[in-house]
Order: sequence, then structure tokens, then C-alpha cells
Amino acid sequence: MVMTKFATDALSGLCTQEQLDLLNSIDTLRLQGISHYVSLPQIIVCGDQSSGKSSVLEAISGVSFPVRSNLCTRFPTELVLRKSSHVGVRVSIVPHPSRNESEQRSLGTFRETLDSFENLPVLIDKAKGVMGISTHGKAFSNDLLRVEVAGPDRPHLTIVDLPGLIHSETKQQSAADVQLVQDVVQSYMKEPRSIILAVVSAKNDFANQIVLRLARGADESGRRTMGVITKPDVLTPGSETEKMFVSLAKNQEVEFRLGWHVLKNMDTEQVRGSLADRDAQERNFFSQGVWEFMPPMLLGIDGLRERLSKLLLSQIATELPSLIEEIKIQVDEASEQIKRLGDARETLQQQRAYLFQISQSFQSTVKAAVDGTYNSHFFGDVHAESGFPKRLRAVVQNLSEEFAKKISREGHRRQICSPRDPKAVKAESQISLTRTEYIERIEKILKRTRGRELPGTFNPMIVCDLFMEQCALWRGITHEHIEEVARAVKRFIELTTGHIADNATSTVLMREVFQPKLDQLDKRRLQKTWNYSSHTPKRIRNERREKEVMRSIQRFFTSLELEPRSPTLEEVNIQELSKSIIQSTEPDMGKFASAEGLDCMLAYYKVALERFIDDIADQAIERELVAPLSDMLSPITVFEMEPDMVTCIAGETKEYRSLREQLGKKLDILGKGLETCKRFVGIRGIGLVAESKHVSEGNASQKVVQSTTAMTIDEPNEITLQPPQTPPDYATEIQLTPIESPAHDCNPLTLQEDSTNAHRESSS
Repeated sequence: MVMTKFATDALSGLCTQEQLDLLNSIDTLRLQGISHYVSLPQIIVCGDQSSGKSSVLEAISGVSFPVRSNLCTRFPTELVLRKSSHVGVRVSIVPHPSRNESEQRSLGTFRETLDSFENLPVLIDKAKGVMGISTHGKAFSNDLLRVEVAGPDRPHLTIVDLPGLIHSETKQQSAADVQLVQDVVQSYMKEPRSIILAVVSAKNDFANQIVLRLARGADESGRRTMGVITKPDVLTPGSETEKMFVSLAKNQEVEFRLGWHVLKNMDTEQVRGSLADRDAQERNFFSQGVWEFMPPMLLGIDGLRERLSKLLLSQIATELPSLIEEIKIQVDEASEQIKRLGDARETLQQQRAYLFQISQSFQSTVKAAVDGTYNSHFFGDVHAESGFPKRLRAVVQNLSEEFAKKISREGHRRQICSPRDPKAVKAESQISLTRTEYIERIEKILKRTRGRELPGTFNPMIVCDLFMEQCALWRGITHEHIEEVARAVKRFIELTTGHIADNATSTVLMREVFQPKLDQLDKRRLQKTWNYSSHTPKRIRNERREKEVMRSIQRFFTSLELEPRSPTLEEVNIQELSKSIIQSTEPDMGKFASAEGLDCMLAYYKVALERFIDDIADQAIERELVAPLSDMLSPITVFEMEPDMVTCIAGETKEYRSLREQLGKKLDILGKGLETCKRFVGIRGIGLVAESKHVSEGNASQKVVQSTTAMTIDEPNEITLQPPQTPPDYATEIQLTPIESPAHDCNPLTLQEDSTNAHRESSS
């Protein structure tokens, strides 16, 4: 890397003194390490390989980067400009998370400091060697090279130069290199607070340049993307290609809400020239040809510095509210983690105290879940699927209802069907048969179990046999239900312990305390209780006999349709009617006894099923699985624990002590960051601007207008909104999002392609 004399004017042009405090504060947050936890506003320079990215970065920052045609950016380079009374350069490496632990330690120790720029190229080469990058070996790295430039006139600003996107593999660049570079660029583009400078070279058709596709993919609306056209001097004056790039610069071909800008790169043979020479050549180039009629603020490095200054400030101001909310979320999560870790616990007393705290939290959480009072944030949103397993009462009630429906529908072994539909069964394990077939089957059983009972009666034991046969499916359905509830209970305990304790403690609690007690509950057997109702079989029998008598009477009066309460009177031979009824209803003694036995069993089955369902819910579920939960880990249980068990559960490892320290540091950084961000919300003079909005669509050149409501503050915690000023009425073909609040006297960049008007507005 070649460094020229540091250009103070170039750096100071990036911001004004009025806005310096905000930029300083954001970069201070970055230096404190808050960017490890939240995304901070930054400018990233990206483009296809050899598109002129490094020249853009050089022009913006005043720090020269390599522009030789045979050399390209091999790693992300973060240029941090810092205001300091001491002039110097510090170079360090931020290892990528994909590196193993030893590599991260080795790379993280690389920190070099210089008092001048002369030896910086040697230092950069040394850093490349540490990364493993060489001409014949590894070509690219996703490690970050951080170059901090300090000086009294330097504003706090961060700009990131990314490796150039590669179109295809070569001898020097493998397919893996192509993918690595693309992954690195996309990871930076996807940061929601990054301003994307998409650099497009006029040497190649812009439609074929990868950077535009990736930028659109990461920033679909183009809200935070600005296009930069480089190497316009290679275009043939008056050619169609030149017209296309002029149209692109006007935001008519590829529309970005931040618009486009055009820069002329320094010639390769003039790379050793000063930045002042470069700027002079650029101004001379844009004063000729088609560029003479373009608005000056869209051309050259001076306009780009001004636009980026206002754009970065606007981005920071716009993102402050969401940044504050994100920091708050991170603070809450870190606080919850520390709460689960508890205080340091090296002694037995500290460990037992920690378990006492956990037991109290466990009991209160279990009580809320069992009672169905889901007020704690632990239970989550009612619509979230992830929170439903925590709502134990709801889970158990729903499972019990499903169990009752299933056992009522599929619990009986034999399904009595109508003769018209003899195959109507509800489950594969059920057998379908008609009532007549069922009675015939029972009649055979009666003959094999006959004792001294009179004809027409049956051995009472047959009811028990029939019932046991009919309820044979209960066991499987009930076992499945209890297992499902047990799994739900275990899942609830896992979620609860994970909420009230750290991962290591909750794992040991499950293994040493909860699982053994759950196993004990699983071994207990359900005691079934069934009551027999004697009047139910009699009622069923009478109803059936009544139907048989009615059928006999209807058959006797073949010529008369009997209806209830019919007023028709007929002469009837009572003797014949009686004989018909007796002949029709006098039962066969064997069939009568079989039918009686079937009715008794069905009546008993119905009563027993209802009682069985209640018993399962009360005795098996509530008494055996739900009620004992709160006592599984009570303060008494903790008090009675052996010292070895207490240490086994609550003792903490070095890793968790380190984690507590890291979380404490994270909370400290986030807390300071939160205070800093809140201090700048609504402060006067920053130029807070709202997000751009499209006001019309479908035109050949779509207009983009920005709400310019500025947030100011007159008293502490009192925010005042200034009404937007009406912008000048420009008939425009160039559509660019305004990048400055009206409070700073900046005209909206909705410009007329007219050189006179453009120059007049620029000069004013």
C-alpha cells in the first residue's frame, strides 16, 4: 500500500464541526466494541474486481490505496479516521469467527503502531503474511484489516473497502476464492445500517456487473445504496455507451434512492501524483463534453465528500431510534443471562443459596403454569407456538379432551353396526358386526359357560368376560395418552429449568433431580375403579321390548298404517292380535339370555367408560403427574441435599465464570451505548431526516421525495417537530434522494438538466 501525505482538507470535508460530536460518539461506540452486538452505521465500498474501488476510497479519505492493475484488495480493509492530538497509524487484525481458537489468538495479537506513514506498506505486507495471504498461496481472506489513522484534524469516521467481486475462476483465483469474496461482500451488505457505495466501472457494461445484483438483493428498495461510476474517461464521446452511462448517472437506468455519482480515477501511471493533482485533473475532465451539462454536485470528489457527509449523518440520525431499541433488547437478553447464571458461587453456602433461589423460582413458575395464570413473560405470546408447551394447564386440558374423544370413538373392541352398513368401523383394531351376529356369538359362549342357572337366564360372570373383551383397547389408548402427558410435563420442566438457571445447572438438575423423580412417577400403576348401575340394563331391555311389540302390531295390521294417537277406529279380533303378539315376542330362551347379557355389558361399558375417563384425568394425570411437580425442587429439597449433590448441581466451571465476566462487560458497553444514543435523539443541529418515500411511479423518470421533518429539542426530554420546508420547483429528469435537512440550507437534489440553472443553484 502506498501512502501519500495525509490530506486534511479531504478528511475535514466529510463533516462539519457542528456534527462532529455525533460522529465521534458513534465511532467511540464502535471502538468500545458495541459493533460486536449491534450493527452501527458505516460506509462500505464494494464493486467488481478492478472497478476502481480503492481509488474511490482514496478520494474520500485522502489515504492512498493501491490502484495497480495487477493488484486488488485481498481482504476487507476498515479505515478508521480518529480525531486525536497525536498523529499516528495503528494496524490490527480482527479475525473472522470461522477461525479456530488458536488462529484467533494468533491473529488477535497482531497490533502495530507507527508515528508516520512511511513504513505502512511494510506493515500491511506483514499483516497479509499473518493472515496467510501470498502471491502463490491463499489469495483472499475474510479476516478484517483495521487501519486506524489519528490526527488533530481527523473526524471520527469508518469506511470499509471490500474485496472486488470475481466473475470467474482463474489460475490465481479458485472457485473457492470466488465464493469467499461474494460471501464476505454480502455479509457486509446485509448489515441494515451500512451505506452501500456500489462502484461501477464505465469500462464494462453495467448490466453485467455483479455488484448491482448483490446490492439489490441486500437492499431491495435501494434505500441505503448509492451508485458510483468510475473511469468515465474511457467512454468515447457521443457514443451510445456514453449516453447509457449518463442516463445511469441521472438515476434513470438503475434507480437508487440515494442516486448516483461520477468520479474520474487517477491514471495508473500517475499513481504517485498528489491528491491535489488528481482533483485538478478531475475538475478539468468534467468541465468538458457531455459532463459539462451535468449538475456539479453529481460529479467529482468534492461533491461526493459533501454528499457522503450529509448522507452518513442522515443515516445515523434515522437509525438512532431503531438502534436504541436493538440495544435495549440486547441489554434485556444479557441481563436475563446473568440472572440465570446467578452470583459467583465458589463456596458450598453460595451454591446452596443459588439453589434456594432456583427452587423458589421453579415453584412459582410451576404454580402459575398449573393454575393457568400465564402473566409471566416466561409463557411468551399467546399466538407463539414456541410458548405453548410452557402453558402446562392448557396442554393437559387439551390432551385430556382428545383422549376422551378418542377412547369414546375407538375404545370398544366390537362395533355394533346396522345390517345395511355392516363394515362401518372407526379404527383398524375394531371389529364390525350386527346385533344379531353379536347375540349369536354370545349364545355360543353361554353354552360353554352354563352352570345351574334357569333357562332364559345367564351366568353373571359372562358380563365380566364380555366387558373385558370389549374394553381390551383401553390399555393401549390410555398408555399412549399418559405417555403423551408425561412427555409434555418433561418438556415443561426442561423449559422451566432453562429459564430459571444457566445451561449447565439446568442440565444437571434434569439429570440428577427431575429425571429420577419422573421415572418414579412412570412406574406407578393406575388403579381403575368402575361402578355398576343396575337400572340401566333394565331400561335398555324395556325399550327394546317396546319396539318389538310395536313391530308385531304393525305387522298384524298389514292393511292399516298405525300412527301415534291416530283417531281412526277399526274392529279388531283381540284374540288374534294377542296370539300374534305372543308368537312374535316370545323369545327363544337362549337368545333372550344372550340379548340380556349383551345389554347388561353395554350398559356397564357406558358407565364404566365415563368413570374411567374421569379417573384417568384425576388419578393418573393430576394426582400422579401434575400435582407432584412443585415439590420436585422445593426449598426443603435443597436444604436436605447432600453437599456433594449441591456442588454437583450448583458449582460453576471456569467457562461460566468467564461468561459472567463477558456478560458484565457486554452490559457495561451496551449501557454506555444506550446513554450515548439517547443523548442525541432529537438534538438540534444534527439534521435528522426521515426515510425517503416514492411519490409517483410508472413515469420514465420516477421522482423521489424525502420528508424533511427535523427533530429538535428545546428542553430535556421534550421533542419538537419542525414542519418541512417547500423545496424549489424544479422540472427534473434527475431523481435523487435529498441528503440534507432543510435546516442546513441544502436544496433537494431534484435537478433540471440545465447547466445554467444547475450552476446557479450550485453557486447559491
